[in-house]
Amino acid sequence: MPRLIQSVCAVLIAAAPLAVHAATPAQVEHAAHDAYVAAINSNDLDRFLSRLTQDVVFQTPGAPQLVGKAALRAWAAGYLAACQTHWDKISQGFTVTGDWAFERYTYASTDTDRKTGAVTHDKGKGITIYRRGRDGQWRVAVDGWSSDTAPTP
Repeated sequence: MPRLIQSVCAVLIAAAPLAVHAATPAQVEHAAHDAYVAAINSNDLDRFLSRLTQDVVFQTPGAPQLVGKAALRAWAAGYLAACQTHWDKISQGFTVTGDWAFERYTYASTDTDRKTGAVTHDKGKGITIYRRGRDGQWRVAVDGWSSDTAPTP
């Protein structure tokens, strides 16, 4: 009997990681998307960075892409020091394949200048690619967005 219990325990332990991977696309969408948006809206640099992969790529409007968490840390620190931000991101399509998830979204953002109180609104669209880490957490590997507002000449 003890041999049987050991065998059953071994099977259950081996199968445990499979349960993590058995999430439905809707569950992955909520876990990944909601955690990322909450981190952005926290205006907390470390919380925001915790939702990103080490090799993250950001493609922001009107600027060169940022590659790697260190490059993004400098950019985000400046952004969050300059303004209080709030983003409403609405998923327009979410696909999960293995340890990757792809999301198309629209957004409305509000930035309030911390010195002057001036408020800037923007609307646009983007694509986020998430990657599941070994810890089971979904983090942003790529986020690229573009504004619907025409650039000022």
